[in-house]
Amino acid sequence: MEASWKAALQDEFEKPYFASLVQTLHQEKAAGVVIYPPGSQIFRAFELTPVSQVKVVILGQDPYHNPGQAMGLSFSVPANVPAPPSLKNIFREIETDLGIRMSGRPDLEPWARQGVLLLNAILTVRAGQAASHSRLGWQTFTDAVIRYISDHCEGVVFLLWGNFARSKKSLIDTSRHTVLEAAHPSPLAGGAFFGCRHFSQTNQILASEGKAPIDWQL
Repeated sequence: MEASWKAALQDEFEKPYFASLVQTLHQEKAAGVVIYPPGSQIFRAFELTPVSQVKVVILGQDPYHNPGQAMGLSFSVPANVPAPPSLKNIFREIETDLGIRMSGRPDLEPWARQGVLLLNAILTVRAGQAASHSRLGWQTFTDAVIRYISDHCEGVVFLLWGNFARSKKSLIDTSRHTVLEAAHPSPLAGGAFFGCRHFSQTNQILASEGKAPIDWQL
């Protein structure tokens, strides 16, 4: 984890719930349970996007639970892995919204390096078991992350897609930040995500605050 996040979240690391969370992860690994993403990538989002650089937050629920997909960034998979359905729909909306052509490259690291915090509310998952680590305490930790951004950053755009992400709106000071809400990009939402135009709106908001827009094209 990058130094500014370590300092910002130091109090969380020292709380009993976090020690319990870490202990559970160690116990599961010792028992042979496969956990995604790999340990070195659990805090990847924080490594790529320091506190001072956060301009946008895209909140996901938990990591992909199939082999080779999870990489510590919400909605992102490695470049050599096919884009999952939700990510394909995100790309489709970007193309329509911005009138650009996406390459289909599913690794969203370039967004993270521009100030897009790709944050999952739950940072680990057991292989093949969606939401299997939802009760370990990760949400207590990531709720603290959202509150920290709300309290210490200025003019951040939060993209909340789907009911789960939208439930986090109460953590955000909307007098200091912008919250854009939409249906989840999953095909299960029946296409309700399309037409949200969050990518052009985000760049308009950033420009109005004197911040560089995000180059969404991959």
